[in-house]
Amino acid sequence: MAVDLSFYKSYLSEEIRDEGREQGRTQGAAQRGAEDVLLVLQQRGLDVSDDVYTRVTDCSDPEILRQWLTRAVTAPTAEGIFDEAG
Repeated sequence: MAVDLSFYKSYLSEEIRDEGREQGRTQGAAQRGAEDVLLVLQQRGLDVSDDVYTRVTDCSDPEILRQWLTRAVTAPTAEGIFDEAG
């Protein structure tokens, strides 16, 4: 017989759940950011090499992805998103 312990809440269990939620949000934001960068590059008709694809999808920092997305709007090549001058 299973015992329902869902009513039990401790400081430690809440902290672990909160950390997991935050990590999930960050991962979700990074995944969406990578998808957005690749979509802009694709819609602009730029050739996205395997190296660019891998670098973008492996990035887990939403702020860096946001910078790359901004650069993707005007970069002359897909590789140009990684260049500070963009």
